[in-house]
Amino acid sequence: MRCLVKVRDARFEVQGSRRWLRGRCLEPRTLNLEPEAGLTLIELIICVTIISILACAALPVARFQVKRQRERELRRDLWEMRDAIDRYKDAADRGGIQIKLDSQGYPPDLQTMVDGVDVQDKKVRFLREIPVDPMTKTADWGVRSNQDDADSTSGGGQNVFDVYTKSNGTALDGTKYNTW
Repeated sequence: MRCLVKVRDARFEVQGSRRWLRGRCLEPRTLNLEPEAGLTLIELIICVTIISILACAALPVARFQVKRQRERELRRDLWEMRDAIDRYKDAADRGGIQIKLDSQGYPPDLQTMVDGVDVQDKKVRFLREIPVDPMTKTADWGVRSNQDDADSTSGGGQNVFDVYTKSNGTALDGTKYNTW
């Protein structure tokens, strides 16, 4: 519907519900929220770029969290086994466990603490199971006897004075796992 109206020597044209003068709309501008309104390609590219940057920033944090959790498990497992060795030694020092003369009260191996020993007519277990090393994912731990050097990596086999992981990896704090 086109309607030409002459008012004050100006030419108005009415198209639809709007009035136009020399190619300009005379009505105040309003937001035109029609169903086809959406994001432009530039806006979409910017959103994807921002999301990609945030995802790339979160990836190293997640990787460190996994490593930190495995280190916590390693520390807990080492503490648990060392505590069991200490409890075995205390029971041997009180005379509750029959020991070999050269063992100085330490257990002969880790499996003995799991199987248990007879203490005053009772079977006492010091470990429920040998924990799995979170770094090597095996239940194979390095052991040192009290006759070995403090930094020895091969146990003499006489007894279990200390345990360590066989992993050669480096912790987040820069120390080697097998020195913990």
